Amino acid sequence: MNHDRDTLLTLFGREMREHARPDGPGVRVERTGDVVRQVGTADDWNGVVWSAPDLDPVRADAAIAAQVAHYTALGHDEFEWKLYAHDRPADLAERLVAAGFEAEEPETLLVAPTDSLSTTVDLPEGVRLRTMRDADDVELMVRAMQAFGSQWSRLRHQVLARLTEAPDTFVGVLAMAGDEPVSAARMELHPGTGFAGLWGGGTVPAWRGKGIYRALVAHRARIAADRGYRYLQVDASDQSCPILQRLGFLALSTTTPYVYRPSR
Repeated sequence: MNHDRDTLLTLFGREMREHARPDGPGVRVERTGDVVRQVGTADDWNGVVWSAPDLDPVRADAAIAAQVAHYTALGHDEFEWKLYAHDRPADLAERLVAAGFEAEEPETLLVAPTDSLSTTVDLPEGVRLRTMRDADDVELMVRAMQAFGSQWSRLRHQVLARLTEAPDTFVGVLAMAGDEPVSAARMELHPGTGFAGLWGGGTVPAWRGKGIYRALVAHRARIAADRGYRYLQVDASDQSCPILQRLGFLALSTTTPYVYRPSR
């Protein structure tokens, strides 16, 4: 199988964007005009995942206006247009900003074939991995992630829904030092695509630099490969990107969330 960047980016665009599947229970994916979007409750991720590659300025403005009208009518407090660096037209980002969207931090889209990754889990002494199974484990995940200072109510809802209603499409892992969660990571499986997505992996400050993040990647890579998934995908922060590239991930593009908040 050809694993060059252009081939992987085309495959990712077709399987994970243009033909996207719902990312959790109770949500739906809709193809409407020039975009593919996900729609759920206010606690779900709502937004545009794909836009037509031949989108011109006039159609782009029409598509943006249509999505603003659609999500605003639903009453959600925000939705996202997930923009990739290669999306067209070239000034789509500027058009989103002009329509009231706000850009958040860009991330690097990374993909690796599972058969190219190490699945050797090497943990520091005193740390063990624990599979998330219930609401108590979700609370341990939230406790570990609170070190990053974000609000986790939506993530709590989404993880609980996947864990209880669609467990075959979700893997949650905790790194525990005694009774204390020191890192938490997730993997979302997308049946029919060949792709599994890695999320989280944040480690509390006192335990960073000890190989926990790498161990969590290897652990999830092993599970993905055992279940027949051929590729792992990550939207990586600047902190994670160099680690993942050293592990064998290829940088394919960058992706930036453009968020629209009707109340602002």
